[in-house]
Amino acid sequence: MKNRVDIYTRLSDEDRYKRNKEDDSESIANQKSMLLKYALNHGWEVINVYSDDDYSGAEFNRPQFQKMLEDCEKGLVDIVLCKTQSRFSRDMEIIERYIHNKFVEWGVRFVSVVDNADTEVEGNKKSRQINGLVNEWYLEDLSNNIRSSLQNKREEGQYLGSFAPYGYLKDPNNKNKLIIDPIASEVVKVIFDLYKSGVGYYNIAVHLNEKRIMPPTLYKQSMGSKYVCKHATLESSIKWHQDTIARMLRNEVYIGNLVQGKRTHISYKNHKQITKPESEWTRSYGTHEPIIDIETWNFIQSKFKSRVRSCSTTGDIYILSKKVYCKECKQIFSRQLYNTKEGKTPYLKCKGRKRTSIGCENNSSIRCEVIEKIILDELNKQLDLYYDINELERLYAQNNKKSVYLKKESYLIEKNNLTQKLEKKNNYYKQLYEDKLDGIISQEEFIMLREKYNREKEEINKRLKIIEFELVKIENKEINKMTSKNIFEKYRHLNKLNREIIEEFIDIIWIGKLERETNSRDINIELNIIKNSTLPC
Repeated sequence: MKNRVDIYTRLSDEDRYKRNKEDDSESIANQKSMLLKYALNHGWEVINVYSDDDYSGAEFNRPQFQKMLEDCEKGLVDIVLCKTQSRFSRDMEIIERYIHNKFVEWGVRFVSVVDNADTEVEGNKKSRQINGLVNEWYLEDLSNNIRSSLQNKREEGQYLGSFAPYGYLKDPNNKNKLIIDPIASEVVKVIFDLYKSGVGYYNIAVHLNEKRIMPPTLYKQSMGSKYVCKHATLESSIKWHQDTIARMLRNEVYIGNLVQGKRTHISYKNHKQITKPESEWTRSYGTHEPIIDIETWNFIQSKFKSRVRSCSTTGDIYILSKKVYCKECKQIFSRQLYNTKEGKTPYLKCKGRKRTSIGCENNSSIRCEVIEKIILDELNKQLDLYYDINELERLYAQNNKKSVYLKKESYLIEKNNLTQKLEKKNNYYKQLYEDKLDGIISQEEFIMLREKYNREKEEINKRLKIIEFELVKIENKEINKMTSKNIFEKYRHLNKLNREIIEEFIDIIWIGKLERETNSRDINIELNIIKNSTLPC
């Protein structure tokens, strides 16, 4: 009688979710001990003992599992012995492919001790298939529970990344909370300040490299971290790169917010990652101390929206780039250099004059220094006006602050109630699953109640997303009001323009056609800090 045996044992995180955390009945050592005794009592010869630790039952490419299958295919063993069928696999497809097909073809018997699975016993196949389905359902339910748990943690503002973002460290007392890295955070401030002043991505990277400041990957590794950016090239790992600068300038983590859940696995059986739509990302506000103030952040994000291009040679941005437009044809005024007695002099000229489809008659250029002087004078007039009559305060006093406050409080109360309700639903589902395992409810009842639970949970999550969106709108309105006031109070008098000042004060500048008789033209400056305000010049 053939009795050569391969023993296979497995343990993974899914098996550690036991009711009693101290219970060691699923340990690798215990499985081996039980199976060796079982083989000895039956007079079987144990050829190999294979063990996979920290591998899911849904995973096929387990190293020791693959070696055991090779033994079977080569005819080196007659019996595969496991504690339960789920130790072999929780994937129904693998159960069917190997236990019910390949093992039959290779003349290998499968035996599991606890659930009495035995391919040599007539009529045992249906019970094995039922066990396979239950094991796969368990894995799916567990995956859903883990996803739900992680989502709850994200919504609570807990940081779930393996490594802290550059500029931060993980709190040694709470790995789900970020604290400021005193060294790297200063580099982050430099990056934001340089871009705010008009320096482009490329020149910021050049500046940091010239100062011999370590890029994020090297810095983290120098601090003892095992961090490796799988998307980074060798060059971007050892030097600052403009793409790194661009990503940092858009990362909300630097204003104290967490944006998580951007990617997910296709399923518990397919670990390929896919990008989720932005509407499904989890955004938590004020979870940690910010490095960058909200004024600087809003200013820089507004620059991105305007799609300003930097100079191809220096990487710097002209202070009026994407701000000056033709009043006649609505085309942009572009910057050009003309040869004059003083040398190469910068001018602005309407692009529409060259387009035959437009044929704009506003073809007279204007010197950059002239328009800059006009803007500087007009902004100083507005500053004088503000300090004389405090016009901005009067405009914002018209808003009904009380109604906004009540609306915000109402949303916060509803959010808190829904969060508590969601927690009760999750606890209910855990109890429901335990009732199924204990035989209190049938599989059909469990499936019906699970579908009801999923529907109710989905409705709660939809409403929570709507509330979060409304709260963000209220928050942004409050920030914009304070920012507008702060801009005026930030400056008493302007001596010189720069890109930062232009972005803070000006939305758009309209330049009209030159009137030959009077040698004058209309110039209108639209401010972005007071709605619907236009300054005729």
